[in-house]
Amino acid sequence: MRRDRGGEGGRARSRVPLRRSLLGRLLGVSALVAACSVAATAWLAVQTTSGAIKQEQGQNLTADARIYDTLLGYAARHPTWDGVDATVRELAEQSGRRVALTTQSRQPLADSATAATVPALPPEASAVVDPLSVDTVLAARSTEVRGTAADRIDPRAVGPFLLPAAERAALRRTADRQAVCLNRVGIAADVVVGPSGRPRVQMVGNDPERALGTRCDPADLDAPTRTEKKALTALNDLADACLKRQDRGKVRLNRDLSWGEEVAVPVPGPLPAPRPAPEPGDAREAAPAPAVEPPREFTGEDDRAIASCVGTARSEQLSSYVASPALLFIGDEGGATVPGFDLSPANTAKIAGAAALVLALTVGASVLAGARLVRPLHALTGAAQRMRDGEEHASVPVSGDDEIGRLAAAFNDMSAHRARLEEQRKAMVSDVAHELRTPLSNIRGWLEAAQDGLADPDPAFVSSLLEEAVQLQHIIDDLQDLAAADAGVLRLHPEPVRVGELLSQVAAAHQARAETAGVTLTVEAGAVAILPADPVRLRQAVGNLVSNAVRHTPAGGRVTLRAYGEGAGDGSGCGEAVVIEVADTGTGIPAGDLPYIFDRFWRAEKSRSRRTGGSGLGLAIVRKLAEAHGGTVSATSTEGEGSTFTLRLPAGGPDGMTTVS
Repeated sequence: MRRDRGGEGGRARSRVPLRRSLLGRLLGVSALVAACSVAATAWLAVQTTSGAIKQEQGQNLTADARIYDTLLGYAARHPTWDGVDATVRELAEQSGRRVALTTQSRQPLADSATAATVPALPPEASAVVDPLSVDTVLAARSTEVRGTAADRIDPRAVGPFLLPAAERAALRRTADRQAVCLNRVGIAADVVVGPSGRPRVQMVGNDPERALGTRCDPADLDAPTRTEKKALTALNDLADACLKRQDRGKVRLNRDLSWGEEVAVPVPGPLPAPRPAPEPGDAREAAPAPAVEPPREFTGEDDRAIASCVGTARSEQLSSYVASPALLFIGDEGGATVPGFDLSPANTAKIAGAAALVLALTVGASVLAGARLVRPLHALTGAAQRMRDGEEHASVPVSGDDEIGRLAAAFNDMSAHRARLEEQRKAMVSDVAHELRTPLSNIRGWLEAAQDGLADPDPAFVSSLLEEAVQLQHIIDDLQDLAAADAGVLRLHPEPVRVGELLSQVAAAHQARAETAGVTLTVEAGAVAILPADPVRLRQAVGNLVSNAVRHTPAGGRVTLRAYGEGAGDGSGCGEAVVIEVADTGTGIPAGDLPYIFDRFWRAEKSRSRRTGGSGLGLAIVRKLAEAHGGTVSATSTEGEGSTFTLRLPAGGPDGMTTVS
């Protein structure tokens, strides 16, 4: 009782320093880290001016828009992304940033990264490069953007509207004549070529009304060419098919993609000369004016439907002339930019509030984490103290797969192993007492019988005593070998051993016992030549395995000894390791017993029979001898079919001695 009270007092005293040291230090370190991180963040926010950050952000956005516009133009002018690598590298050199293009399934198309290990792309793309669906926000920031924000198709995607060289040359000559004409009348004008190759006359100030009254006629420049007529007809057919699916009438598209009656595109140039008034009697005065049908009226709903169908038709017509949509990733080579904000009093208050919130959350999380950390440690401490007080098997609940959970699982395994070792120790004491008592009792009985004159000391009498003494000596030798191996004083005397001869010697030594049991004993040495090992200890290990196999193989069965090299080796037949197998066709070992068969005094059959039970030391000695040679021993078994014990020894020997021939 006094010892129990002391143990309870020790447990109570152990909780206080554990909680104070672990939980207190955890809270202190967490609070210090949180305070330092918040202070560093606040200092960084104070030192960073919003003007510099905004300027940097503006430069980055402008560079991003320029990269996007360049790649958008490439996609509009090429049917595939082949050859875009040079453009991507040039954009990366100009902007000093990483530029990468991938398909929509994130398969790489081009990447400016040059590092040996390419950094992973961010989860979100900067933009989608699709000339048939332009990002109007990025396009509006580009200084090279053309078209209107309402038109989602890039104007550089002209497809079948691209004029051949002959038509471009003819139109350019007409445009040059108009520009020269306007310049002569004092109107500064120049020729601008569009993406399709069609030129147009652009006046300084872009005021078409200044050309009114001049004799510079733009009619020849406004008429669609043969190529444009063909492309416009195909586009009109696609739009009409879309309208037909909506039960709407057909429309006529003009060259500027307006609809209704075909009209000319307003282009700077002189108005047609006024027709002179007819003179009396002129036949033109009497001719009636041709009948003109009133133009078709379109409602707002009609206009929206037509605009949608025209957009769909343009996308369908241009899809084979432009590159497929691609994901654009733009990142900084030297790290991410720091977001800025105005450090006003309100923002200062926000920083202070955020710092306080982070500190409170950190302390709260530390308290919860500390409590969760201390609780399983208390359970472990209590279980360890119960084991110290003599409880055989003390376990703790495993709450998770974290470090504490794994520690609890390891503690439970250790506790179960300790309980199993204790059971084995008790069984060992009982087995040793039984195994030693039996031969000693026999020897004592025979000697008492001889002393009383009941038995004659004839050769049979002496042979019986000798057999019992040999059995007793065998058990004592096994225990001595195990004790030497446990103490690390088991000495080996390695020398070149011919494995085939050694297996033959072991088979010959056990042949008589195998024939008595009706078991066939065979040797298959293969091409294994010489192994550096202690021949006495190696014969002992293999002999224990053969003895065990013969004992558990019924009459008519077979025990096979085989050896072979494993690994490349040096051509000597040994390889990197020598494998010795002892296979039998016996009763086999249950799967649940396999992990314990090399434990000392452990027997799958709990019988005390000398025929099948054994002392439980043979396989334990085999494992110790294999480890002393720097090797391993393992076993595989199928219940009812047999078992295979495998000795795997290094070809260089236990002390690195090389194989000699």
